[in-house]
Amino acid sequence: MSGVDIFIVRAVEGLKEKIQGKAIIACSGGVDSTVSAVLASRAVGDRLLAIYVDTGLMRKGETEEVRIMLEEMKINYKIIDASEEFFSALSGIRDPETKRKTIGWLFIKVFEREAKKFGAEYLVQGTIAPDVIESGEDGKDTIKSHHNVGGLPKDMGMTVVEPLRELFKEDVREIARELGIRSSERQPFPGPALSVRCLDEVNPRNIAIVREACFIVEDEINKAAAEGKMTLPWQYFAVLLPIRSVGVQGDKRVYGRTIAIRAISSRDGMTATHSKIPLDVLDTISTRITDTMEDQVNRVVYDITNKPPSTIEWE
Repeated sequence: MSGVDIFIVRAVEGLKEKIQGKAIIACSGGVDSTVSAVLASRAVGDRLLAIYVDTGLMRKGETEEVRIMLEEMKINYKIIDASEEFFSALSGIRDPETKRKTIGWLFIKVFEREAKKFGAEYLVQGTIAPDVIESGEDGKDTIKSHHNVGGLPKDMGMTVVEPLRELFKEDVREIARELGIRSSERQPFPGPALSVRCLDEVNPRNIAIVREACFIVEDEINKAAAEGKMTLPWQYFAVLLPIRSVGVQGDKRVYGRTIAIRAISSRDGMTATHSKIPLDVLDTISTRITDTMEDQVNRVVYDITNKPPSTIEWE
């Protein structure tokens, strides 16, 4: 039996012992939360309810993809449209930490509401080691709060269970491959979703811009990697900047938005280097973004900063 197999067996047995009633888990479809959901489902079956919250901040087509994956893994699940709640709560907030804390707080409120309906006493989370480290747990400095660490209220009324807390991303991917989870190679996606890739006000219009830009970046880089033009980065996305700049469309002066492309290579997310994307791929991405959103975006830049000194996400 391999080390991965041993971990799976022990994790399932550990969850059986810890979860003595019904449990709820936030399942975004990412590798961390999905692995945790599969392990918990194997341990307690339908006593687990996986909640996917459509915050209005998710990537293009993501909700349907998650629905299909949860059904494939035979996990008891529920999809909740809470987009109006999230946009309302985030209105006027620009500070990154306040944004993350607000999202974490609202996530828990949604879960508490659903947990009460389901009768859950336990909250399973896909927390991994970098989340704990970056959130300043165990006496460390806070780099940025993760919604599954920094946003948890002390009176939430559920016992937290974190089967992956000691693992790093590549460890979790190995487990996902063994479990047959289709999102095993899916790039990391932040808990606060596109809100931390929108450095301007978080509203439906701005999120629509960064959602489309992220889709184009992912699509073109995926195609370039498949054609052998480049190595697929560890993480790659777009960021909407809170600035406007002068541009030209046809013979008219425009004052448009700026999109930054971010692509990095890493093993565990603790350190990272910017990916060397071929110039023709960057050119294709830039042209497609400005053509698709010509009435909104007129400038595209590429972030070549490593971690450290930067973080992977901009917020």
